[in-house]
Amino acid sequence: MSDIIDVHTHYVPKGWPDLSDVAGTEAPWLRMESEREAMMMTGSTEFRRIQSDAWDPEVRLADMDADGVAAQVVSPTPVFFNYARTGREAAKIAAVFNDLALEIVEPAGDRMIPFCQVPLQDPDLACAELDRCLANGHRGVEIGNHVGDRDLDDEGVVTFLQHCAENDVPVFVHPWDMTGSPRLDRWMAKWLVGMPAESHLSILAMILGGTFDRVDERLKIAFAHGGGSFAFWLGRMENAWHRRNDIIGTSEFPPSHYLGRFYVDSVVFDERALRLLVDTIGRERVLVGSDYPYPLGERPVGEVVRKSDFLDEETRALITYGNAERFLGREGRR
Repeated sequence: MSDIIDVHTHYVPKGWPDLSDVAGTEAPWLRMESEREAMMMTGSTEFRRIQSDAWDPEVRLADMDADGVAAQVVSPTPVFFNYARTGREAAKIAAVFNDLALEIVEPAGDRMIPFCQVPLQDPDLACAELDRCLANGHRGVEIGNHVGDRDLDDEGVVTFLQHCAENDVPVFVHPWDMTGSPRLDRWMAKWLVGMPAESHLSILAMILGGTFDRVDERLKIAFAHGGGSFAFWLGRMENAWHRRNDIIGTSEFPPSHYLGRFYVDSVVFDERALRLLVDTIGRERVLVGSDYPYPLGERPVGEVVRKSDFLDEETRALITYGNAERFLGREGRR
């Protein structure tokens, strides 16, 4: 029986209109190399080779059936966020991808749940694009974990998150635009070190930067890749909050108080890491995610959750679908 809801997958359309009038010479585009393979491009730079599972609903549905996935959240690929552009440029690009996303998921019905992207650098335009997308059929939003040097405690980002809270819109936070240090150019270190660090930092910003203190508790927000290294270092943060409150005691409460305000996905690939997430973040705050269809994702989807002997069946059911139903507002659909 298909029982998994996968909250972390990405799409790339099979081409899109020329964006050079909006984005100039660095416009994103897709270089098709066959019916089943393409290269994602940013201007003249190759970014990532992809296959038809990025855009073909039939391929995605077949993979979902093979892995026992009942439904998947389909989110943008972060390279297309375009936060460094003007808000109006990013809004035009976001609208193109958001509309194409609906075409990808339409044949799948409720099995594919579209999340949109927004020009997060401009809170007014971000709220407007979110509202337009919700009216057209999107069910949530994916955002990057920072906008340039602005973290998730930035006033504009807080304004957008409050808008999401007031409208019961689930938010998925994905790390992106990792530090450009040449020390991270080897061994895919931007993905193996940079991404976990970025996710950790974004949760820290929401806690110590006071975002959770300012945003309505109705906000439903989830962080990719198990929340990065946050769960492992919560004790260190807690110790620092109490011992050096003069420096980091900017939140109303210590970091552990905010457990229960956010979700993390399960893409940690190891039973020991999953146990730490469940023990630290809480069994009602872990969601299955896969990072499908990219090579560093988990296949079969949810394998670690299904094989982890420390989980009882009630906890396993929460992680595989129950928590996601609550996060997505799908309670009672099974």
